[in-house]
Amino acid sequence: MQIIAVLALASLVWLIWQLIKAKRYTRFKQKIEEELKTKVIASIIEDLAENRSATYPNNNCHQEATIFYWCQYKSRILHAALQREIVTEQWLKDSGNLRNAQHLFYVEREYLPTTKLPENAA
Repeated sequence: MQIIAVLALASLVWLIWQLIKAKRYTRFKQKIEEELKTKVIASIIEDLAENRSATYPNNNCHQEATIFYWCQYKSRILHAALQREIVTEQWLKDSGNLRNAQHLFYVEREYLPTTKLPENAA
């Protein structure tokens, strides 16, 4: 009887811990949406304006498409924020969100940009 009580208590503690982790992950995703998204959009607009040329006109249509692509998924927003140095890996460590970022990248891995080497690259 005591073994069942101990197992039930251990299961309850484990479930509570899983709930705490899930809430932290959800807050992390909300933080990406609320704080990082606006900074990424501003960075994209600034970057496209700076790199405007005859070859790359970077007009409103191009800005909208770029913003849509990078802001469609939270993993892309975080990726863009890291790539544009809006946040750093150290910030993720200091805020306790490194594991959440790793999990987000794993869960949404199919939405992350991929870079392919040219066929003649060795």
